[in-house]
Amino acid sequence: MLGNFVYCNPTKLYFGKESLDNLKGELSKYGKNVVLVYGGGSIKKNGIYDKVLTILKDAGKDVSEIAGVMPNPTTDKLMEGIDIARKANAEFILAVGGGSVIDYAKALSVSINCEEDPWEKYYLRFEEPTCPIVPVGCVLTMVGTGSEMNAGAVITNPKTKLKIGHVFQDESIMPRFAILDPTYTFSLPHYQMVAGIYDIFSHICEQYFSGQDYCTSDYLAEGLMRSLIHASRIANANPLDYEARSNIMWTATWALNTLLSRGKSTDWMVHMIGQSVGAYTNATHGMTLSAVSLAYYRHILPYGLPKFVRFARNVWDVKTDGKTDEEVATEGLKAMEGWMKELGLVLHLSELGATEDMFDGIADGTIILNGGYHVLTKDEIIKILKESY
Repeated sequence: MLGNFVYCNPTKLYFGKESLDNLKGELSKYGKNVVLVYGGGSIKKNGIYDKVLTILKDAGKDVSEIAGVMPNPTTDKLMEGIDIARKANAEFILAVGGGSVIDYAKALSVSINCEEDPWEKYYLRFEEPTCPIVPVGCVLTMVGTGSEMNAGAVITNPKTKLKIGHVFQDESIMPRFAILDPTYTFSLPHYQMVAGIYDIFSHICEQYFSGQDYCTSDYLAEGLMRSLIHASRIANANPLDYEARSNIMWTATWALNTLLSRGKSTDWMVHMIGQSVGAYTNATHGMTLSAVSLAYYRHILPYGLPKFVRFARNVWDVKTDGKTDEEVATEGLKAMEGWMKELGLVLHLSELGATEDMFDGIADGTIILNGGYHVLTKDEIIKILKESY
């Protein structure tokens, strides 16, 4: 491990069947005025909404609702939620849904008492909150983002076509508790399930493909990737396999709860490009990542060749005898591509509604980071987009 770091993760997890039974006990720790945040209404169809509302009422809470949080939460939706939460004198936010709902809840938590424009403060200037934070808890119904155990929140401004994530530094923004029942993910359409699986994989890759030391975090990452690949194949064939879905859910949480990033510089350029694609197309997040990943990793492979060789050998079991490092690394990415095709992931931007005339704007909207093996230029981003098309 190179360098010094701090690790703190205060989120309490309840995992497994019937874990919702723990909600009432957690609610007793917070104020009377609760804002319930959820998405498009699937939780009403599958019964989770009724169960949660009953628990809230039994706990004596006054409940206000913010419904209709979209897969890519917008600035307008955030402002709508701020108004509702302020009128309710919100003391606690309960997010029931997937990563977008939980991201939205965290963005709301730092914005309710903020006297400035939260988009300007948090997403353009990347400042930390200076106002009281309203605590958040969550009930997870879709896996992928890891938002249930981190302080990140992604918001989209459709007017400026910018989709930006802010990973806040204050651990009090992390959900105070998260309820993870793998059976709640069973009703997800196949497309959403595999998109979430790839989001998990991408989170691991983007921490793994940085640094050249023999870092403990890399060994953890390899184990998580192998577990995810194994479970994904089982779930792809049988989405109701509880063991597979539970392992996918657990891997998603550990992929982005800040553990793997310790001692790593991290490379988040697939997410930066994918998020910009999402701002232009409103496409499913995991699919924007799968569409650009292979082109990106092929582009940076020469700059981080030893790690790509290790990836091929330790994650995909590529044999190294008699092969050059370049051949081994390339075989690793081919194995990854084969797995992606097996799951039915999107591999081309054209499938997401992107058009070539968007590329210049997508490149301009991509935040360029310097934690990986190579710092991209705008021209290189456009090249990657073209190769992904």
